[in-house]
Amino acid sequence: MTDSAQSPLRIRWQESLVAVRGGAGGPDPLPYADNLLARWAEPQRRYHTTAHLAAVLDRIDTLAGHASDPDVVRLAAWFHDAVYRPDRSENEERSAVLAERALAEAGVPEDATAEVVRLVRLTVTHDPADGDTNGEVLCDADLAVLASGPKEYAEYAAQVREEYAFVPDEAFREGRAAVLRQLLGLPRLFRTPLGIAEWEPRARQNLMTELELLSGM
Repeated sequence: MTDSAQSPLRIRWQESLVAVRGGAGGPDPLPYADNLLARWAEPQRRYHTTAHLAAVLDRIDTLAGHASDPDVVRLAAWFHDAVYRPDRSENEERSAVLAERALAEAGVPEDATAEVVRLVRLTVTHDPADGDTNGEVLCDADLAVLASGPKEYAEYAAQVREEYAFVPDEAFREGRAAVLRQLLGLPRLFRTPLGIAEWEPRARQNLMTELELLSGM
């Protein structure tokens, strides 16, 4: 994503942070946005980029009426992959720790900071409890790429493979197939009414198609 395309993201960050502060003062929000955007633009990323961040924020906007606190969910989206190394397994935890530190410093109330941290950790499993509307919105927004059109889904799958370029082909196919089977084994991929009605069938078809392609290689 270009610098000019990042400018709207900076504005969106500022709006959400100021809203969650609830009128309280605090440091300038924009340096925090710039730090996060630099993280999302790191060279090891192919899918988990600022384009993914923008897409998740757009989907949160679509689902906002379902969340109990949409701006807290938006802040969680900013942090959910802020730390991302494909060769490490603790990315979500490190992202949660970053959120806890940065939001407290940025003047976000303690309860809102704790909720953002909880939501970031929830993206390990994408399995919110019934009634966890904030969690349902964040997880559905993050997984909505699975319901993309065929071309967009193929691009997503290719970008994931690029992020794991250090993994040999056979090992990647086995690992990726296990992930796809785990997703297909879930009773539901999506939890919001819109996600269940509009995204679930197409996502399952995409996952099955990718699994078939991997199995045929």
